[in-house]
Amino acid sequence: MSSIRFLRTFIAVARYGSFAAAAERVALTQAAVSMQMQALEAELKHPLFDRSGRMASLNSTGRAILPRAEQLVALYDDMRAIGADANDVIGSVAIGAVVSVMGALASMVAQLKVTHPRLEVRLITARSLDLAAQLEAGEIDAALVVEGSGKLPAGLAWTPLYSEPLVLVASKKTGRAPAAQLLRTQPFLRFDRSQRTGALIERTLRKHRWAVNDFLELSALEAIVELARQNVGVAVVPLLRNNSWRGDPTLRVLPLPPSTPRRVVGMLERREHDRHAITAAIRQRILDGIA
Repeated sequence: MSSIRFLRTFIAVARYGSFAAAAERVALTQAAVSMQMQALEAELKHPLFDRSGRMASLNSTGRAILPRAEQLVALYDDMRAIGADANDVIGSVAIGAVVSVMGALASMVAQLKVTHPRLEVRLITARSLDLAAQLEAGEIDAALVVEGSGKLPAGLAWTPLYSEPLVLVASKKTGRAPAAQLLRTQPFLRFDRSQRTGALIERTLRKHRWAVNDFLELSALEAIVELARQNVGVAVVPLLRNNSWRGDPTLRVLPLPPSTPRRVVGMLERREHDRHAITAAIRQRILDGIA
């Protein structure tokens, strides 16, 4: 139904503030989004946006229509589910994930779509704090994030899924030197301390009283591991579940003391939303995959 597609696009424009931003979310060109909105305005016989340069903010009519549009799209998704197999997963959902988790999430979603072809999943990558803000704003339905140390907002629910140990990575050229010695003597490649994983690594260094020689601070775990592989320095990183580091002939992966904290990854979602069945299916597929 073209009207439902137009309403989905209208909702995306309302959420993201421009035709260009909405185009990225609904997998259309900016020109296609513009044409759909013109058609929707013609059908409703009233402008819906105040257009200013690249921005498109809702006017009073658009603001009045938005909640009704969201209800119609949700009802349509429910209608699609009527008569389906009780175990089928149908509908659309937006799931966020931190970069280091996205690979595993995308793989799980691809497997889920094989058995549930009427499932539509949009994946978004951002930092944990940014994903939490998008959840609260209703821009996404759930997110796979790293557990934080702060208090969880009242409207959000957290479900831990799995944990990853912190390890030290270094080039094979460092020989047999133990982790503590490498941390004392080699340049240290640090993960961004403004992110939850970086803060966890910093707490670990302090817990063990490891004084390191800071060299670079980066926001991409794979880039840090690549630099360690090239013998630029050493790093403390979580042992990602979908990694192949242990089998890399150029890389050393050294365990840290058993008392070292682990990185916990879980699903964050709003306590009240209309996509619980879909997010629960994705959560269960992840749990099944790591069992």
